[in-house]
Amino acid sequence: MYKIVKKEVLNPTVTLMEVEAPFVAKKAKAGQFIILIVDEGGERIPLTVAGTDEKRGTVEIIFQVVGATTLKLNHKEVGDKLYAFVGPLGEPTKMDGINRVCVIGGGVGCAIALPISRGFKAHGSHVTSIVGFRNKDLVILEKEFTAASDEFVMMSDDGSIGKKGVVTVGLEDLIKEGKQFDEVFAVGPIIMMKFVVQTCKKYNIPCVVSMNPLMIDGTGMCGCCRITVGGKTKFACVDGPDFDGYEVDFDEAMSRNTMYRDFERKAYDETCNLFKKEVK
Repeated sequence: MYKIVKKEVLNPTVTLMEVEAPFVAKKAKAGQFIILIVDEGGERIPLTVAGTDEKRGTVEIIFQVVGATTLKLNHKEVGDKLYAFVGPLGEPTKMDGINRVCVIGGGVGCAIALPISRGFKAHGSHVTSIVGFRNKDLVILEKEFTAASDEFVMMSDDGSIGKKGVVTVGLEDLIKEGKQFDEVFAVGPIIMMKFVVQTCKKYNIPCVVSMNPLMIDGTGMCGCCRITVGGKTKFACVDGPDFDGYEVDFDEAMSRNTMYRDFERKAYDETCNLFKKEVK
């Protein structure tokens, strides 16, 4: 069992938790993830390692309440325990040889982008971070990104904070200003990553994306997280989650991610009803 030692609400739908998991904290690197189970018999869900404290033996996770399991997780409080917390899984982000990097995060994808920015910064790279949100009420991790970046750009769809526009607008503005990058690393909604890649192609800049497809066991056995990269089938859990953005079939990935939307909605509604009955 894995004890929750910290819980912080970052915005109305996004929560940060710190969990005691000393073996994971000792081994995890930027770009890797864990799979947790809230309670016995529960669903497995993958979450990126947002941060670690090896001395305290703790791991930070950040999640958005979008389904039944994240709803259950969000009802846990400090002192409660999780049934399973397994990792680190996946391949760490490759950072060698990248002197100037632009890390782009969209929405809750910023929880994945932050450890990447921190990792590149610790690696000695010059880090530019661009993050985007729909509006100022949904902003998370602004102070953390500022500390992890040599240059930080905030974008918002409605202009209520930072610069108005999507993250690709921010990226293209920097490129037109003369900024040069050895690599762009993007993580967020699949449609966002698709357009970041298209922008990078215009300027011949290598682009790596962190994929977050449907996933069950995290070891490649179930095959659920398969995506097409360069015309070949890859498993995000063992071959990724990072891939060359130029080679990813984003349209297929978007289609697969919506396959179980109706089932997920039903499970979420049923879980909401259970919590309502408990309150009564």
